[in-house]
Amino acid sequence: MKSDRIVYLEQVSKIYRSRGTEVYAARNITLDVLPGEFYSLLGSSGSGKTTTLRMIGGFEIPEYGRVYIGGEEVTTLPPYRRNVHTVFQSYALFPHLTVTENIAYPLQIARISRAEVEPRVQESLRMFRLEGLGDRRPSQLSGGQQQRVALARALISRPKVLLLDEPLSALDAKIRAEVRQELRELQQQTGITFIYVTHDQEEALALSDRIAVMANGQIEQVGTPRDIYDRPTSPFVAQFIGKANFLLGTVVAVQSDLVVVEVAGTQIWAIAPHATPPVGIEVTLMVRPERLRSNDSEMGCQTINTTHGRVEQITYVGQLLECQVETPIGRLQVTQLSGGELAPTLNLCWHPQDCIVLSKPA
Repeated sequence: MKSDRIVYLEQVSKIYRSRGTEVYAARNITLDVLPGEFYSLLGSSGSGKTTTLRMIGGFEIPEYGRVYIGGEEVTTLPPYRRNVHTVFQSYALFPHLTVTENIAYPLQIARISRAEVEPRVQESLRMFRLEGLGDRRPSQLSGGQQQRVALARALISRPKVLLLDEPLSALDAKIRAEVRQELRELQQQTGITFIYVTHDQEEALALSDRIAVMANGQIEQVGTPRDIYDRPTSPFVAQFIGKANFLLGTVVAVQSDLVVVEVAGTQIWAIAPHATPPVGIEVTLMVRPERLRSNDSEMGCQTINTTHGRVEQITYVGQLLECQVETPIGRLQVTQLSGGELAPTLNLCWHPQDCIVLSKPA
């Protein structure tokens, strides 16, 4: 596996010591990244995602485990001896150099001939839509333009892997959305492996081929964006990625690929994509708010999972209504398209395939 992965971490741990106490910033992390993949490390502050990225880049050396890049062990090698480049949150542009000089800097350090540097820099300026800005200094650029310069500088030497540490967090929402789309297109055009650190779930879902969700220095789940969202393995992942309803109940039957769970006297049919629980065990069910259909929706309520309830609260968020509905099985979040009046009471339904048995208790 190590030889056909562009990046492979094998049981790596990073420990910081404070007042005689060992604190694990990353604990027994194993992950593999495929060549040409857009791979995201997603988690909140303190989850270990940046520490993991820094171990890949050589800015941190793990106490335990090994780091491989391109099949070669690089665990103790410094950053300049790894064929990776890092784009930091602060961009780290040289303020006294022009855009052209910033982009050309890695080639000059590598002692590439001037005859080769000039066309490569011009190509980068075109690729990153920086034509006409080559003579400006970073202070004369917008945040989005500075980000493009940082990316151009990182990619001009054609590294095997590009590491990105919260690169869009300093941009406002509109520019962030624009640069995010450009970033994905750039990765697909170049075919370079991107490893991307973010705390923004929407960003990770939009950009990634695969996502590693992290918490407390460990990986909670790895999967495609659809896997992570539709088939979370724990309440933590379900809550961190989007919104979710959780129902606590007891398994009363297992029929083929469906599990029947009794919740407050109501039988609910669900799927167990990760592990089928035995009858009699207490489990947590998860269903997304947008998967709950009301009696006035286009689909109606033609399924075996149904309940009814009173609308207690409505939040208008543009094209959507976020509703809190009190039902016999508990309070449910329901997301509906806005437009028209919402009835004070709703009949709700959801498909068994949209109701997930989680492997860990809530």
